[in-house]
Parts: sequence; structure tokens; C-alpha cells
Amino acid sequence: MEKILNVAMRVFFVIAFGLLAIVVAEVVANAFGYTITLRGTYTAGRLLEFATVFLVFVVALLLRQIRDRLGKS
Repeated sequence: MEKILNVAMRVFFVIAFGLLAIVVAEVVANAFGYTITLRGTYTAGRLLEFATVFLVFVVALLLRQIRDRLGKS
């Protein structure tokens, strides 16, 4: 179970920072009048919200790991 949570935490972390990189690239591209994402789908703000949600799950999983390890001691 702990290995699954470790993998999930790492995957969520990578997804969150990937979305953050897309947001930064989109903001820079918008400054020059271009766009990276499709206009009708998700804006940079919405992608930033998704990244935040993934990071909240990462923090929750980290806190769960800390609680479990302190409980075993």
C-alpha cells in the first residue's frame, strides 16, 4: 500500500509541475500575442487551479506518510 501511495504522490507531483510549466509558457506566449493551449478549452488560470489541486493531494499524502511513520515509532 505504501508503494502505491509513493508512486501516486510522485505522479501527482510531476503532473502539477508539468501543468505549472504549461501555465508559465502560456503566459509568456500570451505576452507576445500567441497561445499554446487551445482557446476554447482551458485558460492559464484554470490550468493553475488544476496544478494546485494536484499539489494539495501531494501534501495530503505526505502528511499521511508522516502520521503513519510517527505512529509506528
